[in-house]
Amino acid sequence: MTTTMRRLLGAGALTALAIPAAAETLTIATVNNGDMIRMQKMAEDFTAKNPDIQLEWVTLEENILRQRVTTDIATKGGQYDVVTIGNYEVPIWAKQGWLMPLDQLPAEYDVDDLLPALRSALSQDGKLYAAPFYGESAMVMYRTDLAEKAGVTIPESPTWAQLLDAARKMTDKDAEIYGICLRGKAGWGENMAFLSAMANSYGAAWFDMDWKPLLTSDEWKAAANDYVTIMAEAGPPGASSNGFNENLALFQQGKCGMWIDATVAAGFVTNPAESTVADKVGFAQFPNKEGVDNHGNWLWSWNLAVPASTDAPEAAQKFIAWATSKDYTNLIAGQEGWLAAPPGTRTSLYDNAEYQAAAPFAKLTLQSMNAATPERPSVAETPYTGGQFVAIPEFQAIGTAVGQQLSAAVAGQMPVDQALTASQQIAEREMAKAGYPK
Repeated sequence: MTTTMRRLLGAGALTALAIPAAAETLTIATVNNGDMIRMQKMAEDFTAKNPDIQLEWVTLEENILRQRVTTDIATKGGQYDVVTIGNYEVPIWAKQGWLMPLDQLPAEYDVDDLLPALRSALSQDGKLYAAPFYGESAMVMYRTDLAEKAGVTIPESPTWAQLLDAARKMTDKDAEIYGICLRGKAGWGENMAFLSAMANSYGAAWFDMDWKPLLTSDEWKAAANDYVTIMAEAGPPGASSNGFNENLALFQQGKCGMWIDATVAAGFVTNPAESTVADKVGFAQFPNKEGVDNHGNWLWSWNLAVPASTDAPEAAQKFIAWATSKDYTNLIAGQEGWLAAPPGTRTSLYDNAEYQAAAPFAKLTLQSMNAATPERPSVAETPYTGGQFVAIPEFQAIGTAVGQQLSAAVAGQMPVDQALTASQQIAEREMAKAGYPK
C-alpha cells in the first residue's frame, strides 16, 4: 500500500516520519495510553537500526481503536500492518484466520521468557499470534496519607465492605478529594472490564451453563448497587465519563483516595516525574466480597499482532520483535528508569533485582497475575472463560451495550435495577440472535 493511500485511509491521530523513497512503511494502530505513547518516542531506536523501514502511527482512544481495528481486520481492509489488540481478540481472531502467526521472531527474542499465562492466552494450536507489550491484573492503589488521616487501614487482602467504608471516610469533596475513582465510561473494555471483575468477586457470572444471561441475579444486583452507590457518595463528578486515562490523571493530581484498576497503572502513580503523590501510594489485592473466594480474575495484555491482510509481514514482525523484547525493556529503563519499564510480560523482569528495588508494586503485580484464573472466572460454573470479559465474539457488542446501561445508572439517569433489566434483555436478544447454545 502506498503512503498516499495510507494517508487517505488512516483515521485518528496519524503522524508520519520522514520517509526515504525506497523505504517500506508500516502503519501501526495503537492505543493512547502512556506506555504506547512512550513506545512511539522510542521508535527512533528501531528506525535507526532498520533504515529501510519507516513508521506511521494511528493513535486512538481505546473504544475507537477497538471499533476501527475490528472493522478493518474483519473486512481484510489492509489499513494496518501492526495492530494493538487485547488477549480477548487474539484467540478469536486467530481461529478466524485474521492474524498471522509470529513465526519469524529471532532466537534471542526468547519466547520462553514470556509469562506462561500470557503466552498461553496469545497462542492458538501451539503458535504465538501476538506478542505482549505489557500485561496486567488488577489491584487497589490508595493514598497512605489520606488513609492515615481518615483513621482507616487497608489490609493487603481487603473485602469490598472494608474498601467502601474507607472510601467514604477518605472523601472530602470541599477539598476536591474523592474517596474512590472507578471506571464509569461505557465500553466492554472500560467500565465493563472493571464491573465484570467486581461482579466475579461477588460470586456473579454472565451466563449459566445453558448460556442464559444472569444479569438480574442477586449477585449482579449486589455488585452493581454497591458500585453505583459508592460512586455517588465518594466518587468524582462526571464519573460516568471517566475511563482508565481519566482516573489515572485524577489520582496523579491527588484527587483520589483510592483507585481500583489495572496493575500497569502502578508505575505511573509512583513515578515522581508524573505523579504528585508518588511517595504516598500503597497497594492491596483486588477486593472480594466476604465469603466469596474470588479476587476478580482480571488478566489482560495489550499486544502487537500482524493482520493477515498486511503487505509487509516480515517488517511487521521485525517491529514487534523490537517493541516487545528484553532489549526494549532495557532501553526504557536506561532512559527513563525501571518504573517506566512495561510490566507483566517477562519472567526476567521480575527476577531483576534493580526492577524489584525500584518498583514497590512488582511482587503484588506478579502475584495477582499468577493468581488469575481466567479459565474459571466465577466461583459459579460457567460455559465460558475470560476473567474480566467473556471470551466469545459476541461479547464486544453485548458488553458495550450493557456498559452503556450501567454508565447511565452512574450518571443518575436510571435506577440500577432498570439498568440491569435492560441489560438482561439486550444479552438475551443478542445471544438468541447468535444461536446460543451452540
